[in-house]
Amino acid sequence: MACGDYEIAREGEEITIRINCDECTFFPSIEDSPKTMAMVIDILAETGNATRIVITQKRDYEYDYDQTRMLLEIARVYKDILSHKLKKGLLASPQCRRYVDPRYIALQNLIFQHLKSDPIGTYVQLKRTQRHEHSLVERKIIPKQGIECLKQYFTLLNDIVSSLEKTRIIKLAEPHLAGYKVGDREVYRLLIAPMVKPDFMYTKLISSYPTDAEEIDSYEVDGTEVTVFSMPNTVQNLYHIIPPEFRLTEDKYELLDAARKIMAEHKPKRSEFVDPERMREVFTNVGTDLLDELAGYRNYTLRKKDREELARILVRYTVGFGLIEVLLQDRKVQDITINSPMGRTPMFINHAEHGDCYTNIIPTPTEAESWASKLRMISGRPLDEANPILDTELTLPGARARVAAITEPLDPQGIAFALRRHRDKPWTLPLFIKVGMITSQAAGVMSFLIDGARTMLIAGTRSAGKTSFLGGVMVEIMRKGRIITIEDTLELPVKALRDLNYNIQSMKVASAMTRGTTEVSADEGIRTTLRLGDSSLIVGEVRSTEAKALYEAMRVGALANVVAGTIHGDSPYGVFDRVVNDLEVPRTSFKATDVICVANPVRSPDGLHRMRRITQITEVRKHWEEDPVREGGFVDLLKYDAVTDKLTATRDLLNGDSEIIKNIAGSVREWAGNWDAVWDNIELRAKIKEALVKAAEKAKNDQILEADFAVLANDQFHRISDEVKQEAGSLDSKQILFRWNEWLKRHIKKMNY
Repeated sequence: MACGDYEIAREGEEITIRINCDECTFFPSIEDSPKTMAMVIDILAETGNATRIVITQKRDYEYDYDQTRMLLEIARVYKDILSHKLKKGLLASPQCRRYVDPRYIALQNLIFQHLKSDPIGTYVQLKRTQRHEHSLVERKIIPKQGIECLKQYFTLLNDIVSSLEKTRIIKLAEPHLAGYKVGDREVYRLLIAPMVKPDFMYTKLISSYPTDAEEIDSYEVDGTEVTVFSMPNTVQNLYHIIPPEFRLTEDKYELLDAARKIMAEHKPKRSEFVDPERMREVFTNVGTDLLDELAGYRNYTLRKKDREELARILVRYTVGFGLIEVLLQDRKVQDITINSPMGRTPMFINHAEHGDCYTNIIPTPTEAESWASKLRMISGRPLDEANPILDTELTLPGARARVAAITEPLDPQGIAFALRRHRDKPWTLPLFIKVGMITSQAAGVMSFLIDGARTMLIAGTRSAGKTSFLGGVMVEIMRKGRIITIEDTLELPVKALRDLNYNIQSMKVASAMTRGTTEVSADEGIRTTLRLGDSSLIVGEVRSTEAKALYEAMRVGALANVVAGTIHGDSPYGVFDRVVNDLEVPRTSFKATDVICVANPVRSPDGLHRMRRITQITEVRKHWEEDPVREGGFVDLLKYDAVTDKLTATRDLLNGDSEIIKNIAGSVREWAGNWDAVWDNIELRAKIKEALVKAAEKAKNDQILEADFAVLANDQFHRISDEVKQEAGSLDSKQILFRWNEWLKRHIKKMNY
């Protein structure tokens, strides 16, 4: 196709003009190139209407509806001037020609040569001409005869200026025109900014920075520039990224595009997605060889670093998830939402430090369909009209995420996605202390309850941190025991704990929202655990028929070990109501629950910030019959104090009025009937958790709070406790704490933390 050839695509109300500039010698940017702007205005004048303009030259430069309308207004003004104003001509008498002809010729030249390529500059020159002519008349430099001759010219000049003043681009440019230098295109860059998409991508990205925003944060993630802007007139911040694929040279773009077209011929099979890590490794090796081969054909030398970067990008846009992967590489990104209809709205994220943000990324329908297909293959679950909901997990280099996708008829506008990024490493109780979710005292209580093999539910609203806290509970379980996890979407840190030498078995069961699947149901999965030997049982989320099976497991087979799970509920009674009334678990069975931990987000007074907190740790007593609230079945051990922003021990706990803790103590000779000894051990555990936090602060290294170190610290606590008991005949807390602190100092020094 020749430079400037175009095609028009109509889809509903959308009219897209796609202009090919592969053979053009000028840069395909309306805001930067006068030639490009003139070409676009010509096309718009010829076609008469459009809602979007896409210019292609290695990348796609897409101008949205508002920008296209601005250009379309100029095209219509230009066409109107040519057909109705300048065409009429100025029939001047011989005695008037010396006044009229030079002005008319200058006006024609300005309109013909500059209006299409520089409408703002043309307007400025016309305004200056107006002022100059007015000055000549006022100073009587033009005689009366000349003024009479120029009446028609003045009318034409005023009409053209008036027509331009009504256009949106001139109205928006007006504040920037003081001292304007004709030919300067900076003002166009303020008003026009395309979404840029390389040939090998489908997702669009607005690469230009906003002009009226305040930069509040910037950092780099694996070669991706991240900038967060505070935007005027909205409480939403802009999360702006420029990934490395947008900064490549033209030679590298050509290599990538050629390699993508070749690799796109291979359609991955379901079997290849069973092991995503292995598949990416294979595709990376194939891509690397292919890039080397293509570079050789072009006599282009690729350095090792460049080849590795291009291979990563190539895999990202073939078997990977494109810019979703770029977002998930940022550990500060917690949630990603992608709403339908695709191509019209940006992705949104929740940032750990800046809250809810919108991004400069706009996914297209093609990309959405590609993601949906890959998720079907990865999960083995359907996403169609019969099953319009898909829950699965996504494992990518450097990130894990839970993904929920919906489609028609549930989403009448197509496909939408929500991703929850999981932490790279498991959460730990010391980490929760550091971020303020719990206190060291609460961590001591939790450690005591976990070692006491209690049954517990982690309750809370959406995004409250339930699964993260459950992961922290798992880290606290001693490695000498076995753990079985049951999930319909794999979110728990099983692999990380397995790498830490935990005896752990993961089970994946059918989603409650999927019909006609070959997967084992959740309730059957839970009953199966009772035949798999002595184990702690961790249930990812209690949401359906598995509730009855879970309580069956609690009552008949798992009480010798920790049984824990998450459930939606904003209070202990809310959990009771959901379990008994919604999930139809008998009241008597609900008593098998020992502890309910409630996690809820706490908002700042301005409503702009949200902090995750454990707001209650409540024991469930066993004496009630009908209503645990009315009959005193719920007793708070710790409760959140909004004034201090801390979880505080209740009078019941401080006074030793806890049946669950007394029950644990009853099986230990030196604790039975001795609340002071029990509380002393809880405080010992709290001091150890606090010591880890302080050591991390002193060393300025949070690795001390991570699971690998926290597990070692827990092992040492139990080992030292046993040694002291053997030597002293009792659990001497001072001696245990002293020895443990000595171990901590030695280990930090030894491990170079």
